[in-house]
Amino acid sequence: MRFYATLPPGLEDVAAEEIEDLGGRITEVRKGRGRVFFEGDLKLMAKLNYMARTLERIMILLAVEKFEILEDIYGIVKRLDFGWIKPNQSFAIRPLRVGEHDFTSLDVGRVAGQAVIDSYMESKGVRLKVNLDEPDVIIRVDVIFDEVYVGIDTTGDESLHRRGYRVYDHPAPLNPTIASAMIRLSGWDPKKSLLDPMCGSGTILIEAGMMGRNIAPQKLRDFFQFVNIYGRDLLEEVREEASKLENEDEMMLLGIERFRKHILGGIRNAERAGVGDTVHFIQGDATKLCVRSADVIVTNPPYGLRIAKKGVIEELYYGFLKSAKDVAEKVVVITAEIEFMKNSISKNDYEVLEERWVKYGGLDTKVFVLKP
Repeated sequence: MRFYATLPPGLEDVAAEEIEDLGGRITEVRKGRGRVFFEGDLKLMAKLNYMARTLERIMILLAVEKFEILEDIYGIVKRLDFGWIKPNQSFAIRPLRVGEHDFTSLDVGRVAGQAVIDSYMESKGVRLKVNLDEPDVIIRVDVIFDEVYVGIDTTGDESLHRRGYRVYDHPAPLNPTIASAMIRLSGWDPKKSLLDPMCGSGTILIEAGMMGRNIAPQKLRDFFQFVNIYGRDLLEEVREEASKLENEDEMMLLGIERFRKHILGGIRNAERAGVGDTVHFIQGDATKLCVRSADVIVTNPPYGLRIAKKGVIEELYYGFLKSAKDVAEKVVVITAEIEFMKNSISKNDYEVLEERWVKYGGLDTKVFVLKP
């Protein structure tokens, strides 16, 4: 079967590596477009939904074609076979549009939905029901510049970046899929120590802890969209296999946070995720690290979006990198304040091993991999 996964643009190669690790065969990587195409079986599809840490959604690929006008999208969708949908099931189109077009995403949803209805009517003689709120089947139609992607959403409306362990919400939490990708970029493994000196409510530490203990990122989730199509047995099979891989190994995962309320929230999140006994929090200052050494530092510092004085952020970045210079062998950091970070890197004489653009929600950010 052919599939494609979506993820934050800029991390496609990291996601492709994880898909291969879990048994998929990569056929194409669309760099900068947040799409990775691969092949595998239904078991792989269920496994990725339950166990992949760097992906946000997995689709069964029905078509990917060039188009010119809106009517072309209708034709592309109408030619597809939707006979596998049961007559009593409902469906919904979830459209996405990126680029400059003379139509809206609502127009895409309208013509694609009509195409599905017309195609099914011709093949089955039944008019499929549309349910935009709780559909049995979700069909994704992504218009990305001059291409249209059509796929069966096997994940559902709730993206895989929602792990279920956040019982405490930090005001600026890091997307867990990005956190997991940053950890992979750091080269960390469970035998190494990991420090997050601006840990907030602990997302990076928790993701590392779940990696080290082989705790499936979707362990707390009970439903995926593919259950409506292929049944629950497939999910339960993968869930059982994943549980057998878990361990209770201790790791050195340390977070430093300035505000106690975030520490208390992070402790609750870590306990909910099943790593509360191996993730440790202390109250402190990222510019005056109280840790002698750490194999890697992975962190998501404040970007200054809510701070009027940008100089505060520049001082924070400089002080953090200065303090970290004699502590860690490698530093991985993400920020939207790219020039401030570059200046601080230069002033502290770090070697830039890698830098990459990553789309984080609506923000253009950069991930830097640094060596003191």
